[in-house]
Amino acid sequence: MAKHPVPKKKTSKSKRDMRRSHHALVAPNLTECPQCHAKKLSHHICPSCGYYDGRQVLAV
Repeated sequence: MAKHPVPKKKTSKSKRDMRRSHHALVAPNLTECPQCHAKKLSHHICPSCGYYDGRQVLAV
């Protein structure tokens, strides 16, 4: 039977929580589309009108 590695000491609540300090969810940074004024992600094609950087890239 193989021996599995097991932690020697219990991880404290402080160490556990410090490790999880970067696990929080962040809301997406939405900007207004200059063409149709809908909310869109920065540096992405607008899903409602298909414009990006002042020109139509996607036929919607």
